Formats: sequence, structure tokens, C-alpha cells
Amino acid sequence: MSKLEVLTPANSQLIFIDQQPQMAFGVQSIDRQTLKNNVVGLAKAAKIFNIPTTITTVETQSFSGNTYPELLAVFPENDILERTSMNSWDDQNVRDALAKNAADGRRKIVVSGLWTEVCNTTFALSALHDVPDYEIYMVADASGGTSSDAHKYAMDRMVQAGVIPVTWQQVLLEWQRDWARKETYDAVTTLVKEHSGAYGMGIDYAYTMVHGAEERVKHGKRIGPNPAK
Repeated sequence: MSKLEVLTPANSQLIFIDQQPQMAFGVQSIDRQTLKNNVVGLAKAAKIFNIPTTITTVETQSFSGNTYPELLAVFPENDILERTSMNSWDDQNVRDALAKNAADGRRKIVVSGLWTEVCNTTFALSALHDVPDYEIYMVADASGGTSSDAHKYAMDRMVQAGVIPVTWQQVLLEWQRDWARKETYDAVTTLVKEHSGAYGMGIDYAYTMVHGAEERVKHGKRIGPNPAK
């Protein structure tokens, strides 16, 4: 497999690393609500395209807390792989989950985790060291570090080692690739409306104001204007 080959629903798998509240409390490189939005958007994208997804956590009961409920709600059937090590690669259950998916041709591993400079970096470097034909795609805006510098230099270090930096919406649209793929078209545009900010607002505007579609929600009558006298 080549890094020049784009992400597809057939060659990808996804891992979420330590998307837990105590880890998020320390994030300073991105607004935390934006971070959660991007994480959940990425999760929903994976669900649309049937991307095998691993969820791993560290020290849930002792200090990190439970994985975001909004993330778990996307994958209610998934087991959660608990660890003690900051490096997910140190846990055999994580290795086995990734290897099982890789055996099906899914050697491109998309990663979203906290923190970029610790859990993401050590996982990426260790995985590439031990399994050189894995490809790691680090979702920069669905990950966060304890400072802007911490996130930036961790991303730089990983890129120097061969990790590919991406954003969550880039991953979504790479999986979709062609708007003629109608089997996922509606789900993707719905996801974009919910999680993609101005892009999603633009789709809503185009559907209703340009194409005359109904609004997505029902609401009370529009009353007025009625200038005060």
C-alpha cells in the first residue's frame, strides 16, 4: 500500500485514543467544544462508511473518566479497550484489534487522540517502528495537546517519522470521494450540516433558498414584521 493511495472505506480503520474528560481538561491547543465536535463528527463519518473503529482508554476509574457519551453513542456495540500505559501500542488488545483489521487490507490507521504530544506520538512512532507497513493518519483537529506548541511540535515530529497529518472533514470527504455515490450522499450531507460549521450552514442555505427545499426542522409560524408605533 502506498501513501499516494487516498483513504477509502476499504483500506482504512480508525482508533480513538483517550477521548476522556480528564485528558480534555488539559487541552489548550484547540477549543475543547470544537475538539469534541470534531471527534464526534469523525466517529459519525466512520459509522457511515462502516470503518472498523477501536476505542481505547487509560485509567478510566482512577482519574481519566468515562469516554465522551456522544462518542460512545455512535458505537454502542463497541468494546472499550482499557489500558494503564500512556502508549496504546503497549497494550496487546489494541495491537490485536488493529492487526485484525489490517489483515482485511485496512493498513491505513486513522488516529484521533489526547494528548497529541504523549499518547498520539508514542503510539504512532511505536506502531510504525514495529509494523513498518502500517500507515498512520493523524487527525490534527480531532486531537489536542497541552499547549499550541506541544501540539505543533508533536505533529512535526510525527510527520518527520512518516505520519500523514489530516483533518476530520478531509477524512470524511476522502471516504465519500464522489457525490455520485448516492448510498452515502444523504448521510454525509446530514453529518456536514450538523458538524461542519459554515460548510454545513451553506448546504442548508443552498437547499432551502436556492433549491426551494423544506427546512430541516418544523417550527412555529413566522410572524411579522410589525414595526412598533
